[in-house]
Amino acid sequence: MSHMTTLLALLPILWLIVALAILKVPAWKACGIAAIGSFIIAVFPFAKAPSIMFSGALEGAALAIWPILLVITAAIFTYNLVVHTKAMETIKTMLSSVTSDMRVLALLLAWGFGAFMEGMAGFGTAVAIPAAMMVAVGFNPLKSIIACLVANSVPTTFGSIAIPTTTLASLTGLNPVHLGTYISVQLFILNIIAPFFVVAIIGGGFKALKGVFLTTLLAGLALAVPELVINAAVGPELSVMGSSLIIMGVIIACAKAMPPKDPEYQVEATSAPAVSSNEGLVAAMPFILIVILLLATSKLVPAINGPLAAIKTAVPIYQGAGAKPYTFVWIATPGIMIFIAAFIGGFIQKAGFGEMLKVLTTTVKNLKFTYVTIISVVMTAKLMTYSGMTNEIATTLVSATGNMYPAFAPLIGALGAFLTGSGTNANVLFGPLQIDAAKAMAPDYAALPLWLAAMNSGSAGTGKMFSPQSIAIAIGAVAPALEAYIEANKSKIDDSKAKELRDSIAANVIMTTVLKYFIIFIVANGIISYFGHNFISAIEQILLK
Repeated sequence: MSHMTTLLALLPILWLIVALAILKVPAWKACGIAAIGSFIIAVFPFAKAPSIMFSGALEGAALAIWPILLVITAAIFTYNLVVHTKAMETIKTMLSSVTSDMRVLALLLAWGFGAFMEGMAGFGTAVAIPAAMMVAVGFNPLKSIIACLVANSVPTTFGSIAIPTTTLASLTGLNPVHLGTYISVQLFILNIIAPFFVVAIIGGGFKALKGVFLTTLLAGLALAVPELVINAAVGPELSVMGSSLIIMGVIIACAKAMPPKDPEYQVEATSAPAVSSNEGLVAAMPFILIVILLLATSKLVPAINGPLAAIKTAVPIYQGAGAKPYTFVWIATPGIMIFIAAFIGGFIQKAGFGEMLKVLTTTVKNLKFTYVTIISVVMTAKLMTYSGMTNEIATTLVSATGNMYPAFAPLIGALGAFLTGSGTNANVLFGPLQIDAAKAMAPDYAALPLWLAAMNSGSAGTGKMFSPQSIAIAIGAVAPALEAYIEANKSKIDDSKAKELRDSIAANVIMTTVLKYFIIFIVANGIISYFGHNFISAIEQILLK
């Protein structure tokens, strides 16, 4: 193949880089154009039959709508409903009443509750909600955003009931349990290290760890260990949501058992009345029900999972060589379970059915551009895969980097999330490319496709920390919280101080501040990817002998 063919294959990706990062084209438009462009390149330079490519794009749309968009809608609807019933206020009060030490509170909100929101809803909520809560409690707005972006970089791949991971598995035909396990092995060290950065960001350097070192270490282990165990035992869906409950439990236990006594890091106590255990239970009910329903209908309970999973329709959509029918699983899919949990939870929180439908309608309206973006991205990925464009790029990349390719694999995953603002889209865009690169690099090396696909998914979170979309979501949530804080503390904050606080959360300031963390994490990913793959290769060789 010529350089010209590679360049043509790269065009949709190059277009996304230029459109999103330089021209600032809205994501839904940029991705829509990428999908149309991919179709034209597939049909003309790559000489594929238009009808077959059209059927490939249709399959992409089907995969995007069911199950991906179904879960996104259900997860965001649950969150919006909890805000609507004012249960979110109760949850905020409960969390901020745990400790008056800002470092422990930052761990609880940015690391623990952030991981919970990521596992539950994903799509920016994990940065937006904890950062806004931190500002409302009196944290510095820029530090709050940076701490939440850094904290969110590791759980992203298992966000929103692990959509990025399960989507990658369904797109590439990999086993989701194996894929999730590989990802949690690769992220193990970063899972432990990330909370130390959170404390350092909030406390103004690593000196802030004095007095909370053990709490921070345990908070990191509380993600790293359960995430690995849950992935290996059950699969990825509940791996971050389950771990996040352990993280919050560990942080609360540490705050009670060994409260830090450093006056330098005290937060002003909140004046909200205490929450009774009954109020707390009602407020958290939708989230509790999600965990119960997802577990009950998972493969852990075959008696329920079996009959429900059998309710499915296989439809032959893609018409190309080696095509398999696309299967719609109608009930045993996370989106449906989250919807059921949300409606039951809403009734318990005294919301009427009409009210809930109104919240759902608003949610769907607000997500319309997200729908277009995700459908377009999945279509682009399918077109690039089925036309051979992805294979062409992968072959060129491997011949350029040779045996060093695994060290560069994380950059590709991070680039995908930087461009699209989503771990799911990064996996859809570049997951197939990593598989093709693995096959081109070492056709007989069975574990390499799984290792590189996992690395793509894990490093997508690192790219998301630096993504313009994540930063825009953070500003959108923190700016109103900051205004409310300034208004409530008028006596202490003069006009110049207020201006300084507002200016500190400009997009360019956040981007330049978060850059160093992005570099640290991406280098760490590259080292883990390269040496980890060599270690697995050596073990595979021993086993084959």
